[in-house]
Amino acid sequence: MYLTGFADEAANDIDGQIRAIKALGWTNIESRAIDGVNLTLIDDAKFETVCEKLAAAGIAVNCFGSGVANWAKKISDPPDSSYDELRRAIPRMRRLHTTMIRVMSFAMPQDASSNDPGVEKEVIARMRTLVRMAEDGGVTIVHENCDGWGGLSWEHTLRLLDAMASPNFALVFDTGNPVFHYDVRGSGPYSRQDAWEFYSHVKDHIAYIHVKDGRMERDTMRYTFPGEGDAQVSRILADLKKRGYNGGFSIEPHMAAVAHDPAKKSEATVRFENFAEYGRRAEKLLREAGYSL
Repeated sequence: MYLTGFADEAANDIDGQIRAIKALGWTNIESRAIDGVNLTLIDDAKFETVCEKLAAAGIAVNCFGSGVANWAKKISDPPDSSYDELRRAIPRMRRLHTTMIRVMSFAMPQDASSNDPGVEKEVIARMRTLVRMAEDGGVTIVHENCDGWGGLSWEHTLRLLDAMASPNFALVFDTGNPVFHYDVRGSGPYSRQDAWEFYSHVKDHIAYIHVKDGRMERDTMRYTFPGEGDAQVSRILADLKKRGYNGGFSIEPHMAAVAHDPAKKSEATVRFENFAEYGRRAEKLLREAGYSL
């Protein structure tokens, strides 16, 4: 078992991100953005500098937090940018000895139109292309239950898994995302997903965990420290321990900085301290679940 996190929520630059990870005594980072640009998309010279700084600090990148098929890549748009990003990421993953890359399954409206058989067919075709690339590149795609077809319900996730049927395709389960997303099955009206229900149906396929929490307050998303919201984080962590899960736990606070909301950027010290406190609280919950840190 190991801890890691989206340290771009602690600092924009790689030096600050490394400091945040080392402040917690961790040796892994889930790398997403460096100075506002995804690790896959920064130029070659900057990428080499990042690699050198990580190596000097003894920090490994356990997962690429990519933008492949994410909330900004609509199903109504051509998929080329996602294909190009994965193609560019694979050699960089090899350079960093990273085996996992986080993806989603193309953004779409959370309404009945997403259940159209034609939409499902197109999503599966696109995702199969990505999975074949991962197979050829020797990396594993971990699909997040977020803004995308596969995150519309636990049933959508299982149908996507069945359609991929590849050892290079698995799940990263984000504890907090169900709290903020609708369960889009049938014709509606739709209610919010339940984190425990979603987890219970997909847990056999989980390769990685994102620790996030929060609650809806009058249709407004409010992120909280782990264990203080409606994501049933403690219950899920306890069950993971009982089941023998020994993989990674990655914190994604979203409290002082949100990757997809540029307006939510706190002062640098606040971001750093919030990330560190979030990490300490996640450690406490893991100990309570029975994990030895």
